Amino acid sequence: MLDNHVGGGTTMVEAIASGRHAVGVDISSLAEFVSSVKATVFSDVELDELSVWATKLPHSIDLRKQSIHFGHYAELGYYKHLEHKSRWRLRKAIEQGMGAAISLGEPRLEAFGRCVVLRTAQWALDGRKSLPSISEFRTFLGEAATAMVGGARALRAASVANGVPTSAIILNRSAAGFEVDERVTNIRPKLVLTSPPYPGVHVLYHRWQVDGRKESALPFMIAKRLDGSGGAFYTMGDRKGSEYFANIKASMGSAAAVADDNTIIVQMVAFGDAQHQLPRYLETMSEIGLEELLLSSLHGEGDGRLWRTVPGRRWYSRQKGDTPGSQEVVLIHRKRAHGIRPLPPQSLTAAQVHP
Repeated sequence: MLDNHVGGGTTMVEAIASGRHAVGVDISSLAEFVSSVKATVFSDVELDELSVWATKLPHSIDLRKQSIHFGHYAELGYYKHLEHKSRWRLRKAIEQGMGAAISLGEPRLEAFGRCVVLRTAQWALDGRKSLPSISEFRTFLGEAATAMVGGARALRAASVANGVPTSAIILNRSAAGFEVDERVTNIRPKLVLTSPPYPGVHVLYHRWQVDGRKESALPFMIAKRLDGSGGAFYTMGDRKGSEYFANIKASMGSAAAVADDNTIIVQMVAFGDAQHQLPRYLETMSEIGLEELLLSSLHGEGDGRLWRTVPGRRWYSRQKGDTPGSQEVVLIHRKRAHGIRPLPPQSLTAAQVHP
């Protein structure tokens, strides 16, 4: 399976759990970090060590003790908005959590520990109207660690049961042109399952909103990665979306390049203006040689596509309520035979979506 906009790595986890080999691609080093950790199949020995670490982790948060100050990241501005009198305690607790992750020693284990801290710090800081106490932070940190170890154990069990004991391949690079990357030149996925950035829906998942609209690059520091790029780098264009369709053509064109006649390509997308952008999106897919498939079970119920409403994806979505970006649609395509003109969308049964 291929996800050329892998994001948080859910598709990679599900692929491994269902016995599929998986490849993920993302331009964000933060997405590559999170998805790589989530899709790692740890050994039983590693999981036992992480389990013990998880029980001790809450006790590492003690404001009376020293924490590691990451000076290089501070010089680059990653501590921005964290030195305020209302947030310095959480900043120190995050540093202590990172120190506990580093103490694990092995790179794979440290990455897991950092991911635990990342999850907890996001809960504590991102889009919060009121900040949690250190006691609440400590409790969430321990619960997150325990839950994540449990999830990692379940993934290992599923992967071994299905005979796919290896982790997914995650590439940190642009999705455009990945088909010539020597690390994946021979892949021929049966299924492409992805959710690219949405046209006209400008959401920054790579930075947190601290104290209102103050952007923080802290997640990159926790992940031991560097940011340095503006929002347009991750969303295929500026807020006006002027570059979006050229970028999505290049990105999905690369996915089409590695597909064969039996590959099903499934995308979940939302639109700032579906009336105008959806037809243009479908036209772009046609230009790269894809034909749309509609679900026969939905004939007579809408347009033959799966739509869903997902309000509250981010804090400003909760404030605005039911926004255009909360209306998501599943688009299903396959490669069009060479030399044949585009046909009206064909029907596809639900069973064919899961080959």
